[in-house]
Amino acid sequence: MHIRLLAVGDRQPPWVDDAFRLYSGRFPPQWKFRLDVIATAKRSKADSAKRAIETEGKLILGKLTADERAVLLDERGKQMTSKSLAGRLSDWQTDGRDLCLIIGGPDGVSDRCRQRADFIWSLSDLTLPHGLARVLLAEQMYRAWSLNSGHPYHRS
Repeated sequence: MHIRLLAVGDRQPPWVDDAFRLYSGRFPPQWKFRLDVIATAKRSKADSAKRAIETEGKLILGKLTADERAVLLDERGKQMTSKSLAGRLSDWQTDGRDLCLIIGGPDGVSDRCRQRADFIWSLSDLTLPHGLARVLLAEQMYRAWSLNSGHPYHRS
């Protein structure tokens, strides 16, 4: 199973890039992990957020393949513990399909993206800035891998 993160938001503060690289650099090589970034759609006072959501949604859907498992990060999704994420990751790996994790734009994702998702995951009840969500996602994926492989990173 290969894993990638498809994230809307092309400019992140240096600390986000550094922290994301720190955790994603620890991923196992068989994941062949990659980050694909989609530029945030232009927004103006005259344009509604809906137009940007639809534009970004089309770009997200255009980058997904039909056989990928799509996991959308959304505040209305299912929350998991680190251990339950590890179990789900194990199931996904057993399934064998490639995994695409998706972080939408600042105003959310289109209904079509939500419908395409095989699973909708909420990192927290808190509203998180996209850069922090990116870092938290990478850390939790590393933690899930460490739990599944018996690595001592996770201590309970």
